[in-house]
Amino acid sequence: MSKYGMSMCVLGLAEELRSDGIAVNALWPKTAIHTAAIEMLMGEEGAVSSRKPSILADAAYAVFCKPSRSFTGNFLIDEKFLQQEGVTDFEQYSCIPGAKLKPDFFIPDECLREFDEDSGSAAMPPGLDGILTKIGSKLNEELVSKTQGLFHFQVKGGEDFFVDLKNGSGSVGKGTPPQSADATFSMDGESLVKMFTGGLKPTAAFMSGKMKIQGDMGKAMKLEKLMAQLRSKL
Repeated sequence: MSKYGMSMCVLGLAEELRSDGIAVNALWPKTAIHTAAIEMLMGEEGAVSSRKPSILADAAYAVFCKPSRSFTGNFLIDEKFLQQEGVTDFEQYSCIPGAKLKPDFFIPDECLREFDEDSGSAAMPPGLDGILTKIGSKLNEELVSKTQGLFHFQVKGGEDFFVDLKNGSGSVGKGTPPQSADATFSMDGESLVKMFTGGLKPTAAFMSGKMKIQGDMGKAMKLEKLMAQLRSKL
């Protein structure tokens, strides 16, 4: 199985079918995989930072070769599993050999730590302060009622800020929010400006690894629609 929300399904089915000798395992990619979805979201950049689907095909084949009565209920990352199976050349799976790969989303923290992250030494770029001021002037009770979310933005190499669309008529402020945020977004200042001005979609930023998200994913998913509404008013 390889799908979002598969964890409990795999655990349950593995136990339910164990006595019948039927194995149920989860397989997930470590990096972005170049699919039609990636192409749609990221364009040409998708191929540069992705691996070929063949890495998942090889990993799946290796899983199928395992004895079903003893190898079941496992949560597998394609690269890690293939390493255990003796594979050492992973450049063969890169769409562009030598290119820097982006991590897939929903992978364990220990896998994320293996990717080189840009620390971002630049301060918050000019223009963001003005954007935040304009956004603050456009917030209202209607947006708050529709969103009901408190968003914290961690700017790499810059100053944090928050957008409160949970209380009153909404507000924008620098630093950490006065109460626990529903969702926290981490990214560099340049990408953040592009996202607020329409040059980068939040979905594409997340899929490409430019933006990390922690917290309530349901509230976080409202960000793209929210930004479209705010941009129309800026």
